[in-house]
Amino acid sequence: MGNGEFIQIVDAALAEAARKSGAWLVCRPGCCECCRGPFAISDRDAVRLRAGLAELEKSDPARADRVRDRARATAALPAMGDDDPCPVLDPETGTCDLYSARPFTCRVFGPPIQWGGDAVGVCELCFEGATQEEIAACAVDLAVPDEELNGETLIALALAQ
Repeated sequence: MGNGEFIQIVDAALAEAARKSGAWLVCRPGCCECCRGPFAISDRDAVRLRAGLAELEKSDPARADRVRDRARATAALPAMGDDDPCPVLDPETGTCDLYSARPFTCRVFGPPIQWGGDAVGVCELCFEGATQEEIAACAVDLAVPDEELNGETLIALALAQ
């Protein structure tokens, strides 16, 4: 499965999960609670992020420089704290500067997406007051090729070049 095809499948699954979730899903631009702390991304995610940064460099070099500076600063930390923002999170708008190139984990966090029988974390701000059955009714299953999960790095390390 090609890279672009996989992202289209993931985005379609997310759209379906968001449709099913309706008012339970409170994720909106500017809501960035899930964009804090360290989390692992795959090798393919790192490639997509670097390509997204290269595209941003062409369209908005100053913004790309800010992303790169934040990535370098984060990568230089001895350890990233749970409250430290993702380096691609614009601190002024609370939105992702590389949204179209965001990692798989970022694409599927919020609504209930499952793969391999395991539920992916649902945002703690969403589904407030919902029962496990109501959450499960909104879940969408997604087939994830093994190559999408290979490797492990952090966003800052992928972009701090």
